[in-house]
Formats: sequence, C-alpha cells, structure tokens
Amino acid sequence: MQPPADTVWTSPLPGRRTAWFSNPDARSWRCEPPSRDVAAFHTGLSGYAPTPLVELPGLAAELGVGRLLVKDESSRFGLPAFKILGASWGVHRALTGHYGLPASATADDVRTAIGERRPVRLVTATDGNHGRAVARMARLYGLPAQVFVAAGVHPSACAAIEREGARVTVLDVPYDEAVRRAAAADGLLVQDMGWSGYEDVPRWICEGYTTMFTEIDERLGGPPDLVAFPVGVGSLAQAAVTHYRGGTGLQPTLLAVEPDAAASLLASLVAGRRTSVPPGRTIMAGLNCTTPSETAWPILRAGVDAAVAVSDADAGRAVRDLEELGVDAGPCGAASLAGLRAALPRLPRQGTVVLLSTEGREANPALT
Repeated sequence: MQPPADTVWTSPLPGRRTAWFSNPDARSWRCEPPSRDVAAFHTGLSGYAPTPLVELPGLAAELGVGRLLVKDESSRFGLPAFKILGASWGVHRALTGHYGLPASATADDVRTAIGERRPVRLVTATDGNHGRAVARMARLYGLPAQVFVAAGVHPSACAAIEREGARVTVLDVPYDEAVRRAAAADGLLVQDMGWSGYEDVPRWICEGYTTMFTEIDERLGGPPDLVAFPVGVGSLAQAAVTHYRGGTGLQPTLLAVEPDAAASLLASLVAGRRTSVPPGRTIMAGLNCTTPSETAWPILRAGVDAAVAVSDADAGRAVRDLEELGVDAGPCGAASLAGLRAALPRLPRQGTVVLLSTEGREANPALT
C-alpha cells in the first residue's frame, strides 16, 4: 500500500506542522479475534473492577464531537497504569508454559508448580509501566524479577519498580537496546515487544489489554465511533486492532498517537515497511520506542485507520486540560487527547469518541 501524498499537513494551530497518515481500507480488514478467556481471567483476580469511563460533555462540545469519554487507567489493580492487564495474562501464560501446565491452569495451579519445582526469575525491559507490572506479578507469584530500565524513565518510576521487590538495572540506552539486554539475561523473558522466534508472550500481553475494550463496549452497549490510543512499541495498538477487527459488528475508527520525537509507527506506515527512527527525548517516556514490535507491525499496518504525531507541548496542554476536568492523566495517557485535537480536522464528524488515558501522573512523571 502506498502512503497518501499528504502525509504532512498543516494543523489549525499557527506555525505547527503535524505528521499524519491514513488508511481508508482499515475498517474492511479482518483478523483472528483475541482469546475469550482473557476477560474471565481478569475478573477472577483479586481486586478486579472496571476502570472508569468518564464523560466530558464540555470538551465534546469544544471539539465538535457528539460524545467524548475518557477511559481512565490511573488506578488498575492498584497500579497507576493499564500495563498490569497485559503483564498479568502474559506472566500467567508464560509460567504455565514454563512449568508444563495446560493453558486452562489457574493461578493457584501455577503457585503449586512453583512450590514443587525450582522458581524461575522473570526478566523484562521497560520504559516505565510494563516493568512495574511484571515486578508486581513476580511478587504475587513469589518469584524474583529483574527489570532493565531504558533511558529517560523518571527516578520515581524506577523506585516504584524496586518497591515491588524487583532488581532494577538502569541503562543509558534506548528502549530497543534495553530489550536486547533483557533478552540476553538469565531468566524467563516477559516482553511486550515481539520478534521472529519470540511471538507467544507478546501476543498474550496484547490479549491482556483487550479487557479494556471489552469494558468500554459493555459500558456503551457497543463499540464507539472512534478510539484514540497512545502508541509505544505497538502492543496496545495491536490489542485495539485485534479486538475491533476480529468481529463482524460495527468497526470504529482507530487513531494511533505517538510523540513526534519517537514516531516509529507513523514512519513505518508512511514508508510502507517496518522501520526505525533515531532515539529522541520526550516527556511521553512510555512511548519513547524507536521501532514497532515485529509481531505487531503487520496487524497495525492493515488495521489502523489513522496515525498522528504530537509534540511535548501538545501533550502537556492535554495533561492540564484533563486535570481541570478531574481526570488524572500523565503525558502518555493525555497523548490521546492531543492526538484527537490534531486529527479531527482530517476526520469526518464523529459521534461517540473514546480516549484511552493509559496512565496517571504517578506512573511516570515528566522529566523537566
């Protein structure tokens, strides 16, 4: 598929140019749906409750959409970000495989296997929230964990991972290199970035995220007209596509939002092939990924309707706007609002719009 001629366009904000990509065929594309076991697994975990879907009528009127709702993930299972949804399912499935248990095994079955055999160390790399979520799951299963932290992550986020009991290795390298270091370490890798030969765990992590969309659809009585979500390595975006392109019902517009300092998905979509961008710096630290996941890329290329890149200033404004409306959003979570503002001039009028606010401000405070 060739990129459209107008991949760079002038936004309504004076002096601002914004990168843009659209795929008019995305809503007609279909894929295999995610596992139906995921939502049931999450609802069976202690402390489960759907996160709020907050309606903001004033902001809807300002932006000219019918309804605007924010999926507030600032407190999911007691953590300030959505990542525990993917980490819990990914760790569970990885451990059942490691200990030779059936996929239907319960968490108690896994704990029994751990007690009867040698405990395994969980290993992962992170640019923020994923590492803390894996560390939390390791603690719940009584396992050691090592988390490799990429450059640009706030010290308080590293301290939060350590408080979960994990060994933290802080690296002055981009996220992609931190993943390579984690993959070479001794232990069971639980990573949300996939590559050839390492596909199962990233797929399970992506499946875990689909519980968010199940909750949204149940609350609204069906899919919204547009869903905007932030993109780092592409796992959440893959979850959005597989959830909404894996069925036969209404197909919402799927809008991917990245920082302009690390817009690797956008660059790949424009180029028509998976590609990398130079390492950058952004207050959206959890989105600072230079290459899309190899396993996510084919799905995103086919199923994402539109992609846009936003600046740190845009994200900062969105953080403040949401805070004034009572929504606790960090820069990564608020990126969805910034992206919607940038994209709306290129989209038809929207009815019901859902923004994924993937983290609260505690998750990964902006570096100043």
